[in-house]
Amino acid sequence: MFEELESFRVLGLSDKTLEALSEKGFSEPTDIQRECIPLLLENKLDVIGQARTGTGKTAAFALPILETIDEKDKSTQALILAPTRELAMQVASEIDSLKGKREISVDAIYGGTSYENQFKKLKKGLQIVVGTPGRIQDHLDRGTLDISKISFAVLDEADEMLDMGFVEDIEKILANSPKDKRMLLFSATMPDPILRLAENFMRDYTVVRIKKQESEEVLTEQYYYDLRESDKMEALCRIIDYSDDFYGIVFCKTKVQCEEIGRKLSERGYNAEALHGDLSQKQREIILQNLRDHKIKILVATDVAARGIDVQELTHVINFTIPQDPEVYIHRIGRTGRAGKKGTAITFVTPSEARKFGFIKRISRMSIEKGTLPSSNDIILKKKERILDKVRASFKEQAIEYEEIAANLLEEEDSFVIVKSLLKLLYKNELDKSQYHTIRSLEKPQDKKKKAKDDKAIDDCGTTRLFIAMGRKDGLTKRLLANMLIERCRVRDEDIQNIEVMDEFSFINVPSMYADLIINAFKTRGEKGKPLIVKAKAEKESKKPIKVSKKSNTQTSIRRSRRKWEDDIQPYGRDSRDDDDDFDIKRNHPPKKKPHGKYNINKKAKKH
Repeated sequence: MFEELESFRVLGLSDKTLEALSEKGFSEPTDIQRECIPLLLENKLDVIGQARTGTGKTAAFALPILETIDEKDKSTQALILAPTRELAMQVASEIDSLKGKREISVDAIYGGTSYENQFKKLKKGLQIVVGTPGRIQDHLDRGTLDISKISFAVLDEADEMLDMGFVEDIEKILANSPKDKRMLLFSATMPDPILRLAENFMRDYTVVRIKKQESEEVLTEQYYYDLRESDKMEALCRIIDYSDDFYGIVFCKTKVQCEEIGRKLSERGYNAEALHGDLSQKQREIILQNLRDHKIKILVATDVAARGIDVQELTHVINFTIPQDPEVYIHRIGRTGRAGKKGTAITFVTPSEARKFGFIKRISRMSIEKGTLPSSNDIILKKKERILDKVRASFKEQAIEYEEIAANLLEEEDSFVIVKSLLKLLYKNELDKSQYHTIRSLEKPQDKKKKAKDDKAIDDCGTTRLFIAMGRKDGLTKRLLANMLIERCRVRDEDIQNIEVMDEFSFINVPSMYADLIINAFKTRGEKGKPLIVKAKAEKESKKPIKVSKKSNTQTSIRRSRRKWEDDIQPYGRDSRDDDDDFDIKRNHPPKKKPHGKYNINKKAKKH
């Protein structure tokens, strides 16, 4: 039983623990686990472990602790201190998943949350407490936490705690603990304060140092992109298309999301497969072999499904969803940049995940730069370069079987036309900019004012500012204007940007490829065929609204024509609440049977 975990069994772990490890997909112990687990199970020495995040150190101390917990004794038997609430939550969650079927209570105690809920948990009995020094000390002062019977005290990320000024709290906490407890201290570095702490509070101890091997040096360039959830798919496609010979793994949180992304990539013509827990072992093996053979270039996977995957030469790892903790982040990005070759790791970060990602950056101690997504123009230029390289490379190849066809074509048509037609036939819509959609900026309003209005969105295929000869006085609202364009011109809701509704006229930004379509759709809606929508004046479109001269015959005709147009806008509905010019239009995902979604209008934009 558990033959695949024999390397863990020899460390002294029980079948209950092996069963939990099997369910989590563990296969081989890491260096820190191989060194620490026997030490903590076999003798009474205290341990200092010097290992960076991502080495599996949580399991290195958690597994021996779980082996020694008395399930019948509901008192607190182990205390683990962590520098931040995020790390405390992460460690508690990891220990809870490692306990398997054991009846052991474990939870995180940290600041910023209700004392009352924590009182209830502590009164009921927490056998393993994971917490931040400040909140743990508060509970000790209040008498709601008793650590007089603990067998283990663990300082996780000790150097981080000292850097944050927790040394006094730590000393007070340890002073209230039994002298015969086991002390475990884990730290990425060993500054003097750590050693002094060890001398003062640890008995006989041994030091376990896990050195970074030269082959483990990070060769991965790491970037993150601030994005809305709805823009992630477009960002992923841009990254894939801009990269030379993309070969990588896209990590997702759930198998449902995994399947959805895999399907969308396939629909857009990418060579992709999804790997998740619902697949049979045979299906899994086929997919992985196809990945190794480069028959598929993109693997979309969950963390659990990706355990044990060993594929060389991956160029990219994409964190479509943010990892749950720093260790998972390090495990993910470690799949690229191997064997001396450089790789790229990219993380998509939504506004609500900014704090969590900041924690991952700090704890992992890695340099992760903010990236800029390539525009559609950048991608098209890159594609043109690749086409030229491929065609030039083909010049060296013998193609005798095509000589007769080539000769016939040259007799019938100009060589330039022939080459152009062949490229179109070969590459189809590869250079069509319209395949790339707008990705809206996440800049704060005060930052946006410093830029031209047309720069609010990341460039897709260029935008055009349009002038509409109607405004509030005509009953026009942002919602009404947007719905009109969607229904009449079949533009997508996400392509409508920067709507401004004034008293007598309005402005809107749309992709340049739709501009003429919209203008033509409304050009004969009034008297004498005068257009209601025209392109805004170039020199004013990004900063100021166009001034309408009262003496202008053209503009006067347009104003007259809009009165006749009012009957046309009735089907789109009016709402007096929409008259506030501060409304923000936010896109929703359109329903499957209706290709064009509706707008939701909120008076105040949500702050991220």
